[in-house]
Amino acid sequence: MADTYVGRLAPAPTGALHLGNARTFLLAWLRARAAGGKLIYRLEDLDHPKVKPGAAEEAHRDLEWLGLDWDEEYVQSERMDLYRDALERLYHASRVYPCICTRRDLESYQSAPNAGEDLENRYPGLCRDRFADAAAAEAECGREPAWRFRVHDGESFGFLDGFHGWREGVLSDWSGDFPVARGDRPGYQLVVVVDDHRMGVTEVVRGDDLLPSTQRQLALYQALGWTPPSFYHLPLVVGPDGRRLAKRHGDSRLSVVRTQGMGPERVLGWLAWSCGWAENLREWTLAEIREKCDVSRLPRERVTATPDALRWIGMG
Repeated sequence: MADTYVGRLAPAPTGALHLGNARTFLLAWLRARAAGGKLIYRLEDLDHPKVKPGAAEEAHRDLEWLGLDWDEEYVQSERMDLYRDALERLYHASRVYPCICTRRDLESYQSAPNAGEDLENRYPGLCRDRFADAAAAEAECGREPAWRFRVHDGESFGFLDGFHGWREGVLSDWSGDFPVARGDRPGYQLVVVVDDHRMGVTEVVRGDDLLPSTQRQLALYQALGWTPPSFYHLPLVVGPDGRRLAKRHGDSRLSVVRTQGMGPERVLGWLAWSCGWAENLREWTLAEIREKCDVSRLPRERVTATPDALRWIGMG
């Protein structure tokens, strides 16, 4: 790891920030500030069909309301040339190829009698070595192809996660070749690798739902000849049914409290309690959390946001 810690907050404007997002961003902020390092705010706005009008501005206001600050700010949609350059490098290294498979194609293959086991998430290589170039792929299907990263058979990627410990697996066994762009529009896996490298990020703090993405990203780092950051994957905040926090569990948006003219102390109090830093729910300030809380001591299990807790906060 570099001498100077560099972390990042990376909201996506695909919906409102909720308690789960706040917990991840608070811990990312605390780890950066505890290390005396730099924190980057990066708006991940490339998932165009899912981007909600006004969500980018709301995320900015929510994090400022919590008291979180940062040292540099970037917007992914303003950095497209960097991502396309990386895609071009992978193309010239024969590490990506055009793919015209649709969701229906993959579902049909996976339901075939002889398709084999464990193919729900693994790409079976239907377009690998099928087309000479993107033009040939487009000529067959009448639309721009996707680009898939070519995963070498039997190649294993391991990393020491700051929260979960050592993780390792053979990428070709469970993932297969994975998409990195559609047409000339880069996708999530490639974009975050380019950004974290270019921004000098030394540690990625994010939810543990993204643990499977890490091996894919490590494969991209290796192919591009870059050194990856370290990773720290946090347990998600879930509802009483154990599923990812969502509208069905009640309204857990930060803006619900913020737009009532209330301060963030109850949200911060619940976050402190959820991290095991307080025995009971009470109001906390960010300065108090920073002074008194140990970011290395967190519960190992996922955190449940109960209806009673949401009502105490002022949500629900």
